[in-house]
Amino acid sequence: MTNMDIAAAIVAGGQASRFGGRDKSRVLIGGQSIISRQVAVLQPLTEDLFIVASQRERFADLPWRVCPDVLPGTGVAGAILTALESTAADRVLVVACDLPFLDGGLLRRLLDLAAMADGAWVRTPAGAEPLLACYRRHAAPRIRAAIEAGHRKAADLDQILTMRIVDLVELSTFGDPSRLLANVNSPEDLSTIDHS
Repeated sequence: MTNMDIAAAIVAGGQASRFGGRDKSRVLIGGQSIISRQVAVLQPLTEDLFIVASQRERFADLPWRVCPDVLPGTGVAGAILTALESTAADRVLVVACDLPFLDGGLLRRLLDLAAMADGAWVRTPAGAEPLLACYRRHAAPRIRAAIEAGHRKAADLDQILTMRIVDLVELSTFGDPSRLLANVNSPEDLSTIDHS
């Protein structure tokens, strides 16, 4: 695996309606913004790090490129498509901007598993985590076709892609699953999250 084969996309395109419109990526956890925490984990894995967001101006102060949705209004599936169509890398790590506790070992495992399929994601009894995943760029045409056919839910990707899985048991080898999957989706989440 070389850094040229890998890209990483931080998906920050949501409206944060449950967070009063506040930019979740800038929320401080342990004195550091979530996006800064994520970059610290992602940068050792790739030289091609970028943000998927419809509002470029939100990230004008940051040094990474911002890629607007290629199919606006298509949610998570559209964000994944944007990530894949915005790089020449073969494998693209795609993470939600509100996950403060990314783990480098877990991300490397997703990269390794994705090499043998269309991608790899974490799947727990609650379902797949499409924004804690790695996708292969060759899957982009199928994702685009599915979206254009009206299949815009991230769960629909399970029907068109061959995804390898990190299950709950394996996830536990990288740390406490509730911490690894913790996201700051609302003020309530922020008040209960471990700030270390």
